[in-house]
Amino acid sequence: MTITYPVKNGIYVNMTNRCPCACTFCLRQNGPGVYGSDSLWLEKEPAVEEVCESLKQWDLNSKEEVVFCGYGEPTERLDDLLSAAAWIKANYSIPVRINTNGLSDLINGKDTAPMLQGLIDTVSISLNANNPEDYLKLTRSRFGIGSWQAMLDFAEHCTAYVPHVVMTVVDQVTSKEEQAEARNICERIGASLRIRPFEG
Repeated sequence: MTITYPVKNGIYVNMTNRCPCACTFCLRQNGPGVYGSDSLWLEKEPAVEEVCESLKQWDLNSKEEVVFCGYGEPTERLDDLLSAAAWIKANYSIPVRINTNGLSDLINGKDTAPMLQGLIDTVSISLNANNPEDYLKLTRSRFGIGSWQAMLDFAEHCTAYVPHVVMTVVDQVTSKEEQAEARNICERIGASLRIRPFEG
């Protein structure tokens, strides 16, 4: 079972298979692993202690960051994620990032951005589209048409608690015009935009 795995000079943490979305471009549609890793499908969700033990196998002091990002949505296990992040902060000086669909508030039924303060250095949120209809068509979120606005609200709230808030769109599913509008959305929120390559 792959709990942690290297990508470039970071260590990624895979804590869950669960996700409220079924994005049309998601890597999960294409196979069991990414970036040369073994299968990321989990037979069971690892306990926080197992996550910490898995992280110990890496020389984290030589890495750029720890990223909570696997084959599921990490905020499906937000309390456990933050417990693991607190352990990282207590033992290492490495930055911690979450790659998320931004639906944490809907998943957890509350405003979750304040919970990230002091534990998470960067939140990378999948913007994906510039309006609720296109967003739902791409993400197929189980939360429905309100998902897009909830994602934007989460991103804006994060800017008060997390040093770096990044929003992303995928190059192959957005036009230059859509990317320009996405940049405008990010500027209004106070986030930066990253146009990421499609990983087929």
